[in-house]
Amino acid sequence: MAKEVNTIGVLTSGGDAPGMNAAIRSVVRRAISNGKKVKGIQKGYQGLINEEISDMSPRDVSDIIQKGGTILRTARCEEFKTEEGQELGAEMCKKHGIDGLIVIGGDGSYRGAQALSKHGINTIGLPGTIDLDIACTDYTIGFDTAINTAMQAIDKIRDTSSSHERCSIVEVMGRGAGYIALWCGVAGGAEDILLPEKYEFNEQEIINHIIDNRKKGKTFHLIVNAEGIGHSTSMARRIEAATGIETRATILGYMQRGGSPTCKDRFYASMMGAYAVDLLCQGKTNRVVGQKNGEWKDFDIDEALAMQKNISEFEYSVSRSLSI
Repeated sequence: MAKEVNTIGVLTSGGDAPGMNAAIRSVVRRAISNGKKVKGIQKGYQGLINEEISDMSPRDVSDIIQKGGTILRTARCEEFKTEEGQELGAEMCKKHGIDGLIVIGGDGSYRGAQALSKHGINTIGLPGTIDLDIACTDYTIGFDTAINTAMQAIDKIRDTSSSHERCSIVEVMGRGAGYIALWCGVAGGAEDILLPEKYEFNEQEIINHIIDNRKKGKTFHLIVNAEGIGHSTSMARRIEAATGIETRATILGYMQRGGSPTCKDRFYASMMGAYAVDLLCQGKTNRVVGQKNGEWKDFDIDEALAMQKNISEFEYSVSRSLSI
């Protein structure tokens, strides 16, 4: 029989994402309403190793649901990738009486949770990443806010691109996954959408598309480029040289990580945080929370990390056909 969880720790790890605070708030209040103690861990796994751990009450998470970023802060931690660092993290959990740990982050954060589970710490992962690149879930905390932030920027750039009859390249985040680029490209009416999963680095094809559109009377051209492809500024110079059309690049960067989370991110993060607490109260460990086909589900961390996620062929084909 699984040991009862009395104290739950919570940390945020890796890149921050809008909605993380809603998840933290939900974890704290759901746990306390179930008679559990909660400890907040500052700065992710780095803070766990450094023993930056403190008690949390319902009042500690008041007035945070609308705030971007994470009140627990976050950091990358190379030391935690080592066996020694993982052992130290597990020791710190045990020292502070943490029976269960909820980790909010992406794949790298899940690997840390997986390691702690092997050292006897009950762990549950929540998908906190704007990239939507976790295969076991249809939703990740922060994605909705990030795409709306990027879409609003693209709309503004589109206005000035139209006014100046120029070509604009807008680079959005997504180092290994093109979901932000795909969604914002379709929603922003882009003529070309460059995704890490699909792009064949055929710049001539883009140049031909721009020239053909100009011949058909299209006075401006919008390209949404994923961070994983990058080089937007040099790409703009080459396109301008090849077409004779003024071309400008805008890199949106970290603005996509910040800002007040959307209603969807707040609601989904709240549900996921509560679900994670319930799993720990049921004695479960080494699980990750996800939403699949409209239902809240949990998966084994090992299985979740082994899953592969690909761009929908239907969605990609639609994005191509809408750009004619």
